[in-house]
Amino acid sequence: MIIVTGGAGFIGSNIVQGLNARGITDILVVDDLSDGHKCLNLADADIRDYLDKDDFLARLDKGDGFGMVEAVFHEGACSSTTEWDGRFVMKVNFEYSKALLAWCVARKTPFIYASSAAVYGMGPTFRESREFERPLNMYAYSKFLFDCHLRARWRGIDSQVVGLRYFNVYGPREQHKGSMASVAFHFDGQLHDAGRLRLFEGSDGYGPGEQRRDFVYVDDVVAVNLWLLDHPDVSGIFNVGTGRAQSFNEVARAAIDWWREANDEPNSGGIDYIPFPDSLKGRYQSFTEADLSALRAAGCEHAFVDVATGVKRYLDWLHRA
Repeated sequence: MIIVTGGAGFIGSNIVQGLNARGITDILVVDDLSDGHKCLNLADADIRDYLDKDDFLARLDKGDGFGMVEAVFHEGACSSTTEWDGRFVMKVNFEYSKALLAWCVARKTPFIYASSAAVYGMGPTFRESREFERPLNMYAYSKFLFDCHLRARWRGIDSQVVGLRYFNVYGPREQHKGSMASVAFHFDGQLHDAGRLRLFEGSDGYGPGEQRRDFVYVDDVVAVNLWLLDHPDVSGIFNVGTGRAQSFNEVARAAIDWWREANDEPNSGGIDYIPFPDSLKGRYQSFTEADLSALRAAGCEHAFVDVATGVKRYLDWLHRA
């Protein structure tokens, strides 16, 4: 059996799909379905069982087993970067991860978990090393602190443990995330509702819409997770991004190009630049770009798609779903 925490969420449900594509259905999904809309992410998936997050944690605390567990993909977390209830975030992200790590290490079960590129704060260097890490919000801090907790334990661990620092992930099954969904998702909604897109004016020396992020398609994230499943000898903390920063304007143009072709409206769509919010000044990543040196050195040669390719695939899926 394979356990996927956060398995009804964005990345977790895509990992379930990736496992299904391999013919693997012996999957235990762990999640919190207080937001029942997330069940739709699993409606077309095949799993063995579901367990509520709190019930799962209670069983971990008692030291229960779940039969023969091949691996744990730990994607469950509060992923909101605007959540400032520190006690809540630390309990859901940090304490939960510590308990699951201890359970996996005691049983020598491979443990592959979601960290975040948010640990790097404003950058400008995005390499898996302490001197480049400076989280700017509670979500980022909870991920950073768990990475530190793991680093202090490396020498005592003789099974696979991997932390994946996801950059700006976009793609299918993120609709439940609301305001935290990707810009590609929101651009599709804006084009549908108003026929135009809204981007921030310039900031941090970048022109209007020219702020740049490492946008990574969710299928590529799944591919890296599954590569690690196939390589249980690989442990470490790795960036997962394309290694190439692209501008918000490029994402916008990819969405507009798709919209024009799909609706046979060659002159439709446009971009409006809105004032940069005061609330985000000093807390906004105007540039991110994954340093993939560690991932490549570990042997993962997966080729990541660019924004033009990924956005087209995503919008095709959104309008087919």
